[in-house]
Amino acid sequence: MPSNLTGLSIGAFAKEAEVSVETLRFYQRRGLLSEPDKPYGSIRRYGQQDIARVRFVKAAQRLGFSLDEVAGLLTLDDGTHCDDARQFAELKLADVRAKLAALRRIEEVLAALVRDCCASHGTVSCPLISTLQKQ
Repeated sequence: MPSNLTGLSIGAFAKEAEVSVETLRFYQRRGLLSEPDKPYGSIRRYGQQDIARVRFVKAAQRLGFSLDEVAGLLTLDDGTHCDDARQFAELKLADVRAKLAALRRIEEVLAALVRDCCASHGTVSCPLISTLQKQ
């Protein structure tokens, strides 16, 4: 990242952070991003730390953290809470593993229903539709 990224308008900030201005405003309303002071007769300016913070939020979201969880991670940002951050990650990992297990069960059921559909012939009702109607 170039070192001359200081004093950016919100539009330039959004472009550098690769998000929309609306996203920045939303993050500000959620308390994930501070709103800099507005000098009298001027506009608010953003810098490298703001860009880094938005990129942190987006990276955490890509790992599946909710915005509330991201806010929690941001409170640990001083570098002295590694154990707390690890616990956040362990909880998220357990959640991801549970979702993967659920998706595998769904895959198995759907695969069986597709096989049953392919095997049925004649006037037999569709096994997929029939199974879903019974649910």
